[in-house]
Parts: sequence; structure tokens; C-alpha cells
Amino acid sequence: MSNEPDLPLVIRNWFAARGWEPRRHQMDMLRLARAGKNALLVAATGSGKTLAGFLPTIAELTEKPTEGLHTLYISPLKALAVDVQRNLLGPIEEMGLPIRVETRTGDTPSDRKARQRIRPPQILLTTPESLSLLLSYPDSFTIFENLRTIVVDELHGFAKGKRGDLLSLSMARLQKIAPNLRRVGLSATISDPDAYRSWLAPDADMDEVEIVQGDPGAEPHLSILIPEGKIPWGGHSGRHAVREIMDLIERHKTTLVFCNTRGLAELIFQDLWSANDKGLPIGIHHGSLAQEARRKVEAAMAAGKLRGLVATASLDLGIDWGDVDLVVQMGAPKGSSRLLQRIGRANHRLDEPSEGVVVPGNRFEYLEARAALDAIDDGELDPENFRPGTLDVLAQHILGVACAAPFEEHELLAEIRSSAPYAGLKDETFTEVLNFIATGGYALKAYDRFRRLVPAGDGRWRVARPQIAAQHRMNAGVIVEQPLLTVRFRNGRRLGTIEEGYASTLAPGDLFFFAGLSLEVEQFKDTDVIVRASSRSGRIVTYGGQRMSMSTHLANRVRHMLADRNDWHRFPDDVREWLEVQERRSTIPEPEQLLVETFEHEKLHYMVAYSFEGWNAHQSLGMLITRRMENAGLKPLGFVANDYALACYGLHPITDPKALFSPDILEQEFVDWVEQSLLLKTAFREVAVIGGLVERHHPGKKKSGRQVSFSTDLIYDVLRRYEPGHLLLRAAWDDARARMTELGRLVRLVDRASATMLHVDTGRITPMAIPLMVIIGRESLPPGAEADATLLIEAEALADEAMRLG
Repeated sequence: MSNEPDLPLVIRNWFAARGWEPRRHQMDMLRLARAGKNALLVAATGSGKTLAGFLPTIAELTEKPTEGLHTLYISPLKALAVDVQRNLLGPIEEMGLPIRVETRTGDTPSDRKARQRIRPPQILLTTPESLSLLLSYPDSFTIFENLRTIVVDELHGFAKGKRGDLLSLSMARLQKIAPNLRRVGLSATISDPDAYRSWLAPDADMDEVEIVQGDPGAEPHLSILIPEGKIPWGGHSGRHAVREIMDLIERHKTTLVFCNTRGLAELIFQDLWSANDKGLPIGIHHGSLAQEARRKVEAAMAAGKLRGLVATASLDLGIDWGDVDLVVQMGAPKGSSRLLQRIGRANHRLDEPSEGVVVPGNRFEYLEARAALDAIDDGELDPENFRPGTLDVLAQHILGVACAAPFEEHELLAEIRSSAPYAGLKDETFTEVLNFIATGGYALKAYDRFRRLVPAGDGRWRVARPQIAAQHRMNAGVIVEQPLLTVRFRNGRRLGTIEEGYASTLAPGDLFFFAGLSLEVEQFKDTDVIVRASSRSGRIVTYGGQRMSMSTHLANRVRHMLADRNDWHRFPDDVREWLEVQERRSTIPEPEQLLVETFEHEKLHYMVAYSFEGWNAHQSLGMLITRRMENAGLKPLGFVANDYALACYGLHPITDPKALFSPDILEQEFVDWVEQSLLLKTAFREVAVIGGLVERHHPGKKKSGRQVSFSTDLIYDVLRRYEPGHLLLRAAWDDARARMTELGRLVRLVDRASATMLHVDTGRITPMAIPLMVIIGRESLPPGAEADATLLIEAEALADEAMRLG
């Protein structure tokens, strides 16, 4: 039976004029919409997901035109315009339909925002934060009362984080205002669709959401790039392959080059530009560049004017360009789902394979890249780790609800529990959050400015004074940036922002690479860094924040690959030789073992633990173990970590590593370390801003990042002293554990150490230790080409010693 009769004639004609047939999953979405069902579409990038999400709305507005807001489209990105123009506005205009589509983000002019509340479009494209703000206005009840559909795009990109918490609470509120609201989710390939069905559903009832699986499309063509069959001993950037990548750019129509950090993106852009003998147009795109610069690059890509684009996760989501025919991943992919989604940015034709190339930076990264490609071949994706909703986001949402109208306590609690992240919220926790918004908590209740809610009788609450609502709307949002300084030329042209912490390491006359340029610092003026262009080489901008760690399932694959000698024939000669010599000089650990090697090198004593639990867990453990070494009189000098191993070094030999890894390290020492480090203060700063305790903006002025930090540090010290159990201190601890220390992996590492540690005193450096030993060499050198050359010489010298069998 043909699907076509379900489609209005104007839409059928539009498909026919292009020689297209509606895809099966697009028609499935339409049928579910006609039956009033919620739906989750899981489909590969390039399969027409966005059109599938909007097709029911276009069909309904064609058959029964209505005024007022019909459909909300939620995207994690502000940069909606280019992608949606092609996927939504283009088809609507080509069909000649009188459907108004508008965007509303933080960048939307205030007069248009005001007009949208009086005369909303039929389709509004917005972000989780902008939706939450809209719901804080008294007229939100009339704006949304006839809302029929909410479409959440790129669900996999943010459902598990704080933005997902905020959106889930907003959907619960919308469902209360418009009970017949239909929920639709769009996602790239995910390992556990049922977890997302629960997240999307009212009352977390998975059965309320029908799943639609898109056609799988052609298998991607994936390969690992190894120039001249050689992989460096150290590093994680893939810079050694720049000449070959430039050759690939020359041979392809458009190439996306993904980097795992903004600093690496700047570095790779400079390297590619130096190798760009033909002067091909190449751009750079990352989250710290000025909006104008990003928009310019996006427009150039959409118009097919760029041959190459170096990018970070800023392009992981939401922006699709049909002319990309190659994706290059610089350095290790960190997860199979991430790699698959990035590769999916190439070749948006479902029946033709995407082409992707991974460039490993060292020999461990080769194993990780091999593991990622194997996982994709086996259809194994990264696991989905959902956690309960955070209390700072809940506090912000409750205040937003009160800004719209007084609320009844028990009714709001029931509404909040209908959102999946807060389904298990306890009565006493809810009461505690209400009291926090009402008084600031026991230690702060003497201060009137923390009093934002007051009881209105009969279990009802209202905002304490009218200006609370204005302050809330100025400060709401769950993305808390690090304190930033603006990089400008003297003529006022803005290039973007760098973090205050990095800027504090610069002085006038210093050079750094940013926005694809070499810049010299002229002066600091208020929150601006005034620069001028330079032809001399600079250093790369670095940014704080958590580094991506290799996913647990990739780590497991690497462990098994190492231990399976029958697998080694697939590896390049230098990787196979590396492992064969390692086995003869020391050992190769079994998958569940923790291999710890100790050796002396240049009069220092080293301990290297090969645990594969990721950089973040290793960083935390390195801090704790060097502290233990100090207490044991071993005179530690430092530690270095990568995703695969941790190396600690000092003046005395470590004869009993098991004692350094004993499980009680996660009790008092871990707590002491977190409380004394910047970790907890940084986490508290975020939850205090999100929870509304500290304002980023006042009417007519914006606080600098330094002022916000000063305010939160003062409050933090007061609470630590007088109310250590305060809601926000607990929330900060949760953040510090979950996000900054990867506590679960730390626990597994310590458990494995106590049960399966294999200690080998090797006498001298081993092949598997080289990638870490090279990092120790790098830390003592200034950045730049000269340092790179020095490191290459040093790495080869280390390798000669490690690979010598005699």
C-alpha cells in the first residue's frame, strides 16, 4: 500500500519535483503524529531527520491552518540558522506555504522577542535556556496553551547533562499548560534507545514513546592514517601527518578536520596553513571564536567556498553540510559513538558511504583508534550514563515558575516528578530546595538579598518582590563560562575570547595563536586583551575544563587487544614490534590485571601504572598517590598522566606500590584533597550561579568573571564554616565527583589494584612507558617548533634504551 495518500498534495508535489520519495521513517513519524503518539526517531546523520521531525507539523498546518504557536523545535545550539534554513525554511518557501518560522536564542534582538510573545509564529526554533526564560513570563500560559508538538533535536547531545535537566523540567511545565502536547525526539545512533524514551516521556513512562528506527544506510569507509608506516612515540595531536592531511584536502571536495581541544584546533590550523602550498581556502571553527567569525565560516561552508575546516565539538551537533566528503579525526576518537557521529558529517546521502580517517598521535592511540573502528564494525556504541537531575537546576526552574505566577507546593512537586531526571525527588529534598530559594539557607537567611520566595498562604509561594523576576531572567541558564577576556585589535575588531586563567600567563610582547592568526599582546585594558597581528610564531591558547577521556568500553577493547597475541598481526610493524619487545622486557597485562612497572632512569625512580581508566581519573589518582609518597618519605617530584597510564616519579625507589594504591585512599585523603584543591571551589561557583545565589548580571551592568569568582568564594567560605551540609555545597560535591574526577573509574582502578596488581621491577625504561616519559620531557620545554624537535630527539633516545633487548 502506498504511503503517499497520507501526504497533502502540495507536499507530494514538492517531493516529486525533486525526484525524491519520502523515506520510510519520515512516513512513520507522520503516521504516529496523526495517531497523537509521542515518538523518538533514531537515525544516522544525513537521513533527513530534521525534515522527519517537521513533516507532521507542515502537513497539519497545510490541512488545518492555525494562528498561534503550534510547534516548538529545541536545539542544543544557538547556531540554528544555516542548517534549518535548508531543512525547513527552504521546503516551506518552495511549497509556497504561509507558515511563519522564527528563531529565539540569546542572540535574538529584544524587540523581536517582545513581538514573539504578542504574536508568536507557528513554529519557533529555540534552545533549552530560551524556552525556560519564556516560561518565566506571566503570559506563558497563553503563549503555550495551544501548543501541539515539541521537537527535541540532537537528543543524545545534551539529555544526560544539566541542559537536559532544564529542558525536562520545561517539558513537564509545558505538559501542564497544554495537556495534549506531543513530544518528539530526534537522535543520531545511540546504544540504549529505551533510556532516551524514558527521558522524553511524560512521567518517565517509556511505553508512552514509540521508537522509529531510521534506515541504517551504507557502512562508513573508515581508515587509520599512518604516514610512511610510522607512528610517533609520544604526543596526542597527529601533527606528524599534516602533509598527508593536506594531500587529502587537495583530493577531496570539502574536508572537516576534527580536533579534541580548541588549542589543538589552533595548532593544526597553523600546521595545515604552512603546508597549504596551493593556497586552498581553509577555515577554523571553535566555541571561543567571536560569533561573527563563526557565522562567516558557517556561511562559507554552506556556500561550498571552503576546501577544509578545522573544528572542535562546536560542530559535533546540529550543523550539516552536504558537500563534506571526508572527515579527519586528529588524535584518538575517545568513543565509538562520537567517532560515528563525526564521520556522519561526511556525505549526506544515505545510500553512499561516509569516508573517515583517524590520525593517531602515538602507539597507544593507534590501539584506541583500532578499537573504535572494531567497535563500529561490531555495532557497539558508548554506554548511556544517565544520572538524577541536579538541585541547582531545580532551584533555578522553581524560581522561574514563581516568576510566571504563584504556585501551589504539592502541585508543583507532582509536576517536577513527572520529568524523568526528578522522578525520584524526595519530599524533604524538595522542601530543602524551596527553603534555599526562600532564605538562602540557615547561614545566609539574615541577608535580605537571598530572600527570593515568600509563602502566600494555603501552601502557595510567590516571588518576594517584583525585581526578582527581572534579575532571574538576566541570570538564568545552565552554561557557566570560565571568566573570559575579549581579544581585540586596536581598531575595535573582536576576534573572540580567552579564559582569564590563560590570559594571566600573558604579558605585553607575548605571542599566541588564536583565530588562525599569530597575535602579539599590546596591552590589557579592562576585560580586553589588545593585540596586533604578527608574522612571528606564538604559543597555542589553552582552555580549562574537563578533558575528554577514552570511554570505558574502548578501554576494555584496548585491554583485550593488548592481551590477545593473535590480534597483533593486524597492527603496523612498529606497533607490533613495540608490544613484542614490551613482552620480553617486562610483560603484557591480562585484561583484568593492573600492571605496575618500577625502574630507575637518569637517577630518578619511576612507577608507571597501566590502568586505561582515562586522563581525568589518572589525574586525580596522581595527586593522591604523590601525596602518599610524600607522607612515606619517598620524596616525589611529580606525576604525568594520559588516558592509558599514570607515571609518578621521585628521589627514592618505590618497592611496595600496592600500599600506595590501598582502597582507603578514596576515603579521607580523597575528601581532603578535593576540599583543598580548586576543584570544589570551581564546582561551587557553577552551582551558585545556576542556583541563583550569585548573579552574573545586574540591570545595566554585567559582573566580570573575577567579580563573580570573588562573590562565590566569600559565600563558599561562609557555608563551609557555618553550614557544611548546605544544599549547594552538596551539589558542588556531586559535580566535583561526577564531572571532574570520574570517581567511578577511580574506584574501579583502586579495586583492581588491590585484587590484581602485577608489579614488575624492570630495572630500566620499558617500551610501554615511553609515551608518558616523553610528556615529562615536554613539560620542561617552552612550546614551539624548537621544542618539538628537541622532544623528537629525546623520544628516539628513550626508545633506543627501551627497545634494546641486551
